[in-house]
Amino acid sequence: MNTYYTIEEKYLQAVEEATYRDSAKGLQLLKEIIEHDPLYARAHFQLGKLYYYEIRDYQIAGFYFKTCMELEPAFPDNYFHYLSLVVFLNMEKQAGIVSEKALNTPGVDASEIYDLLGLFAEKARDWNKALKAYQNAFIEVTTKCNKEEIEESIDRVKVKMTRTAAYQYNLTG
Repeated sequence: MNTYYTIEEKYLQAVEEATYRDSAKGLQLLKEIIEHDPLYARAHFQLGKLYYYEIRDYQIAGFYFKTCMELEPAFPDNYFHYLSLVVFLNMEKQAGIVSEKALNTPGVDASEIYDLLGLFAEKARDWNKALKAYQNAFIEVTTKCNKEEIEESIDRVKVKMTRTAAYQYNLTG
């Protein structure tokens, strides 16, 4: 049986279990942390990730991500995953709220946030908004791999804009 001296030690063990060993054990440890200290924001974040990526219970994942954001708004790691979830679920109002907070939080990768906003707009077929978001992502990007992905997104949206305009021309003309 493991004995933890601090909540931080238990948290680190939970993250290690959830990431590298046994997600069920990590889930159990994280729930124990929240039971003992409901204000421990990072445990909420880790639970959000587990429910989003492993268990695929999006409502519960959203609850934990939102709770983390409310408890520790300056914690940058939460925003990408939370915004990814709300984009996946097409939650327009929440996407605006989360992205605005993310872009005003030091340590958040703005290129990733703009990239997700571009994806959201692209899914909604708002090509101009998508293009603008991807261009903002391009301005903020700092890695070659991400730069190439964003360039592909920009090119993809431009093709969609051209094809949509061509279809509209053919249909009306």
